[in-house]
Amino acid sequence: MVSQVFYRKWRPQTLAEVVGQEPVTKTLLNALSSERVSHAYLFCGPRGTGKTSTGRILAKAINCATNKGHGEPCNTCHICQAVTEGRALDVIEIDAASNTGVDNIRDLRERAIYAPGEARYKVYIIDEVHMLSTSASNALLKTLEEPPAHVIFVLATTEAHKVLPTIASRCQRFDFRRISQADLVSKLAVICQAEGIHLEAEGLRLIAKSATGSLRDAENLLQQMFTYYGADIELHQVQSMLGITGDWRARELIKHIVNNDAASGIRTINSVNSDGLDLRQFNRELVEYLRALLLIKTGTEESIDLTGEDLAELRTLAASASLIQILKAVKLFGEIGTGADRYSTLPLELATIECVLSAGESKESPVSPVDNRPYPAPETAPKATTPKPVSREIVTPVNTEPPVMKAEATTVPEPDTEPPAIDGPPETAVNKEETQPQAPAATPQTGGEGTEIEKLNLNWKRIIEEAPAEMKKTTAIAILRSADVKPVKIDGDTVVLSSKFDFYKQQLEKPENQKVAEKIISSFLGRVCRVCCIHTPEDNHLLQAVIRMGAQVTSVEDK
Repeated sequence: MVSQVFYRKWRPQTLAEVVGQEPVTKTLLNALSSERVSHAYLFCGPRGTGKTSTGRILAKAINCATNKGHGEPCNTCHICQAVTEGRALDVIEIDAASNTGVDNIRDLRERAIYAPGEARYKVYIIDEVHMLSTSASNALLKTLEEPPAHVIFVLATTEAHKVLPTIASRCQRFDFRRISQADLVSKLAVICQAEGIHLEAEGLRLIAKSATGSLRDAENLLQQMFTYYGADIELHQVQSMLGITGDWRARELIKHIVNNDAASGIRTINSVNSDGLDLRQFNRELVEYLRALLLIKTGTEESIDLTGEDLAELRTLAASASLIQILKAVKLFGEIGTGADRYSTLPLELATIECVLSAGESKESPVSPVDNRPYPAPETAPKATTPKPVSREIVTPVNTEPPVMKAEATTVPEPDTEPPAIDGPPETAVNKEETQPQAPAATPQTGGEGTEIEKLNLNWKRIIEEAPAEMKKTTAIAILRSADVKPVKIDGDTVVLSSKFDFYKQQLEKPENQKVAEKIISSFLGRVCRVCCIHTPEDNHLLQAVIRMGAQVTSVEDK
């Protein structure tokens, strides 16, 4: 024998039983009591929030033989029972998704003119009304505007923006909101008590959270667990059914990020992967905890739905983390998204390392102690220094000018060794400059090539951020976004990228990552380019951080 599913068995039968929609039910009750029922209603809202059920309750209340349309239905008279059992001839439910044509609506109009058989009103409940074709919607307009006195329309939709404005303007609109977790837990507790199911409150909370505001989804999940585990359901069984990973490891990873311990964070990620857990689900839980950490840091923790133990631990972490550090972590792990490979740990590892490196860079002073240049190097400037020329030319670096680089050559007399004036034409200075050692590859060049590399450097962050949407979830974008990968030279059709970390270089040499980088850079330069990456390690705190994680320096290239 086929048993009745929970969402049908526990469907509300009065307006008071509709969960979480008090503004709607109160307004309808007032309309029934004062006999001010409209001829057409538009119920909008997410799935599983009670739109169709409210339409059926309204049809019962209007036609109830006991209360004569005043207030709640009695659910005992023959009309109420017929509507509840789905056999009332005067309450017609139409699925617009399968009756989208104009002929279906014409048939409805022809039938609507006939008086109801035994009820006071004919009630048409049209579900998913936004699925009607344009011609069918236009055919419905006249009937909605001037319907027969004995007809009431209830239109339900999950996508109100697709309903023709001319139809919406002829209806009283009610917006059904997502049901709160507290209301879902209360309803599930009532069902558990009536069905003899033993499930602790934390398990009900997890079911309500997974249902995302849909009572029907919550009831289906509860029935699945009841069918699989029986009447006694443990919390770990709920977690297993919902695909929830170990929450403690998500919080543990956040702790390592806050403490700038990338090595321990990567070990945690690989521990989760070794246990065969879904990394996408783990990342979703991680982002949820990071969001809670952000709310705690901004003083809005009343919006967080976590246990007291979790809140206490997150408050401790928030006290030792900066708002910028938390915000960076939320963005990095949030960008991994659902498109990531559920079996690859690389996106999580890259995000962890970048969080740690970004935290280290934020503590660095504007000028490095070993940098003896008279001006601080901007983030987009090459790292190598240019040897000082013997001649007396002063080259003014361009930091904030437009992409085209400028150089000014002036003569400066030296009081003790030089006469006040320099004999010879200006070309002498140029010739002297040409005899000096050439700048290394990392130094921006002048002329046409120098202009391109300078433009590429100045616009590097924007180029990465404006990459096509289908590329933003790739590993290549995560690497290029790092502050440690920069363009340093354009040699013909080849763009040379520099990376402080050999790990990034190896990743960019993979064909799929190289192809993404070449497409992005070629699009910006307006010509087809190849991309190669060189390893340029630096003796700074970033390299030391990676060495502490267990990395080894295998080669050093001269700059």
